[in-house]
Amino acid sequence: MHSTLIDAATLDRRLNSPDWCIVDCRANLADHDAGAREYAAGHILAAHHANLETDLADPPVPGVSGRHPLPDRNRLRTTFAAWGIQPDSQLIVYDADSGMLAARLWWLARWLGHHRVAVLDGGWAAWRDAEFAISTETPPAGSGQYRERKPLTEVVEAQELLEDRVDRVLLDARNAERFAGNNETIDPIAGHIAGARCMPFQDNLDADQRFLGPARLRQRFAPVVGDANQVVCYCGSGVSAAHNILALRIAGFDEPALYPGSWSEWIQDPARPRGP
Repeated sequence: MHSTLIDAATLDRRLNSPDWCIVDCRANLADHDAGAREYAAGHILAAHHANLETDLADPPVPGVSGRHPLPDRNRLRTTFAAWGIQPDSQLIVYDADSGMLAARLWWLARWLGHHRVAVLDGGWAAWRDAEFAISTETPPAGSGQYRERKPLTEVVEAQELLEDRVDRVLLDARNAERFAGNNETIDPIAGHIAGARCMPFQDNLDADQRFLGPARLRQRFAPVVGDANQVVCYCGSGVSAAHNILALRIAGFDEPALYPGSWSEWIQDPARPRGP
């Protein structure tokens, strides 16, 4: 069973396993049709395609929600069934390279109680560079229903973050520039949630866009996480935060919580404290 990462060679050896399902999560935040075009041009054999905006998120509610609200659970279950995923399936998810988008689906699967889910380390780039099987055909839709189980992860809402807790560590997955309120090009207000620590998800990766090993990830997070009783991850819209959750699990830490609304939701209420 694979529950965090899988390498391209291992996936290639199991490509025809009937109980394995693969989902392509490639997307572009600035071009919502880019992922579908990339998938149509070529994808891992038998992979289905996940649309970030319509499959992995609900539409945002102006003035209330963040940019990528969690999808309705029943709709997500229907989507899983259409991809042929069953509760005991080994689910493999991938994106272009970094795992930022694939980690969103990895987390959503765990939210539905699906333990057998792993991110392809290095993503599409690793698969293509290894010259493994590529297809332009869309696999047939699955049949039946997906039965969710008890969530394996935790969600924290904005109101809970307003509660004063000295034993909580809040990790922001955005880069240092955006965290500091500089060069903000996505959200209308710059900055970060008061008390948060900047832990850019990009620093979970090496120069080849593979995840660092467990020891190096633990070395990265341990000085910040310490012995906190609650670790909460967030980002701009709740997508890249899942990358830090995955990295913390690889490093052997307990499962942190996700604040899915993230910065783009937090700023909808001017009373919510921002920085330092």
